[in-house]
Amino acid sequence: MRRRSKGPSSPLPQRRGIDPVRVRFPEDPEGAPGTVGAYLVARYGHAVGVARVEEMLRDGRFVGVGGAVAGSPRFLAGGGDGWVGGAGPAAGTEPYVAGRYLWFHRDFPAETPVPFAIGVVHRDERIVVADKPHFLATMPRGRHVTETALARLRRDLGLPHLQPAHRLDRLTAGLVLFVVREEDRGAYQTLFRDRVVRKEYEAVAPYDPAVELPVTVRSRIEKERGVMAAREVPGEPNAESRIELLRHAGGLGRYRLVPVTGRTHQLRVHMNRLGLPIVGDPVYPVVREDGPEDFARPLRLLARTLEFTDPFTGDVLGFESRLRLSGPA
Repeated sequence: MRRRSKGPSSPLPQRRGIDPVRVRFPEDPEGAPGTVGAYLVARYGHAVGVARVEEMLRDGRFVGVGGAVAGSPRFLAGGGDGWVGGAGPAAGTEPYVAGRYLWFHRDFPAETPVPFAIGVVHRDERIVVADKPHFLATMPRGRHVTETALARLRRDLGLPHLQPAHRLDRLTAGLVLFVVREEDRGAYQTLFRDRVVRKEYEAVAPYDPAVELPVTVRSRIEKERGVMAAREVPGEPNAESRIELLRHAGGLGRYRLVPVTGRTHQLRVHMNRLGLPIVGDPVYPVVREDGPEDFARPLRLLARTLEFTDPFTGDVLGFESRLRLSGPA
């Protein structure tokens, strides 16, 4: 049986550690786009503006693979799963052809550089375990694109196919597992999906002798898209965290946090529920007004340890962050 093609490889290299966007022209597009330009304007004009799409077309920013379109004579001549011809810019006046692929690099947003280095705790032929600093997003999302751990590591380590196996909140520092080869990524992602990765966090928060610890907190947490704060709601619990006090001094405590589940902002929500909001948290208990980042006031939450059995070698691996939170020693 013939293996289905995944489509052609991009004719464009990464830019600043970011892949180009791939566009595949659908079989049944909305409306009746007679040309490449009409389709691209309809698809992207609302997001970046019609004038910007037209300018990108004039500048040759949309690039194809030499006319080797699914169903075309040149495609079929290659056996149906080979793509021939060199890369070339697409003209807006070219006729629309279903199945065609184009690539382009998005306009990167203006980003404030995060003034902290990203460390590498471990690297081998399959994985990279990185020490992500506070304020650096794990992967491109929203207004954070090139100032992300993924983009930085791809550039710094020369690993263009690097991908994260999981995500750590932008404001949280500590260990993140990245996968070197695309074909290995699913096996490592499955470890996190099946909750067989042991993670421990540390946090600095107020000390209250009235709060009995250790404690296991269970609740139902929901996070709406576009809303900054997650919230606890009635219903069957979907989030569980173990919270222990390690030491305290000067009105602050250092805590060990062990999440059983992985809901968005789970540890921050559960600490706030106990009346122990994590120092530097801009969301809990009160959402701070949006403004410039204050790099001197990080969220004092650290993904400290990461332990799992490697799905390929069977070895039990354990890693510890080299970063430290200021607070009770």
